[in-house]
Amino acid sequence: MILDKFLLTDQVAIVTGAGRGIGAASAVALAEAGADVVISARSEDQLAEVAAQIEAAGRRAHVVAADLSDLDAVAGLATAAKEAFGRLDIVVDNLGGSMPRPFEHTSPRYLAEAFNFNVVTAHALNRAALPIMLEGGGGSIVGISSIMGRVAGRGYLAYGTAKAALAHYTRLASRDLAPRIRVNAIAVGSVATSALDIVMQDDDMRDQMETLTPLHIIGDPDHIAATVLFLASPAGGYVTGKVFEVDGGLDQPNLDLGFPDL
Repeated sequence: MILDKFLLTDQVAIVTGAGRGIGAASAVALAEAGADVVISARSEDQLAEVAAQIEAAGRRAHVVAADLSDLDAVAGLATAAKEAFGRLDIVVDNLGGSMPRPFEHTSPRYLAEAFNFNVVTAHALNRAALPIMLEGGGGSIVGISSIMGRVAGRGYLAYGTAKAALAHYTRLASRDLAPRIRVNAIAVGSVATSALDIVMQDDDMRDQMETLTPLHIIGDPDHIAATVLFLASPAGGYVTGKVFEVDGGLDQPNLDLGFPDL
């Protein structure tokens, strides 16, 4: 049956930033498809809730509460997966983010921090995961990029540049790691996570975002989790080096931050 292509029975995944939002939804989706999951983020309480959902799906969760901006900590997740579950098949590089700032307040240091948090951390984990994944025959890496990596909007210089870099990292790494490891990414649009709490609680801002999105909705974390599952599973077995746009049809930013002309 075609649905069998989406199964991950007895595979092992790592999901970063898994305490909430897209990371949590992706970790649970992978577990529901049959994978055991190493989940990591800063908040142990949030991770405990996600672990309970993974276990309710009949799979094992290994919780690593850590500051994943520390490159040793994020790389160490690969060893944690091997020690906990004996193998590693899937990495979901969900860690990332950067707050909007006007151009004149985006210092070189802030730009570098955005690049490190969104791209360097992913590379640190992927590089550490590589030998373990190859031991098992290969696997799949899925990065979480953003629509702001391909469209222009005021205030997103650091975040958009970093996410654009992650998108091209995906294309380059897919060539380096083919044919045994597939590397893809998802360019995410506006999704109802805690990062959008201020928008979801403001009727005018939410209406603006919905109106400017062709599908007239703000995405749900499960929309992204379903795409993660496709890319991680045999269903996506003929896909590598691609950046999937899961954004409600957006071709421009759907929120004006109100930064004035200089």
